[in-house]
Amino acid sequence: MFNILSTKTLNHYILIYPEAANALRKLYKEIEKSDFENFNELKTVYGNASIVGDNRVIFNILGNKYRLIVRVNFQHKRMMIKWFGTHQEYDKIDANTIEYIYK
Repeated sequence: MFNILSTKTLNHYILIYPEAANALRKLYKEIEKSDFENFNELKTVYGNASIVGDNRVIFNILGNKYRLIVRVNFQHKRMMIKWFGTHQEYDKIDANTIEYIYK
């Protein structure tokens, strides 16, 4: 089972992007119950997921309208939300280095 850090971050993004709230909650619940050993296993379930540097995985949300960036530690079954936003906002950031900043 994966531990997703932090629900406070997730809830913050749900408030900012209410259109994506149900999709984010659904993904959270699915990943929380998962037992992926590596990116290849994750990719078999989430075919649209991409891996970038620093063990970060990018998920397309709502038909690629939004992007979610998380840092994954498969060994310790932990996932940390780094960033969430629209595809247009994603095009303006560096997915390898972006950090969550509470606004």
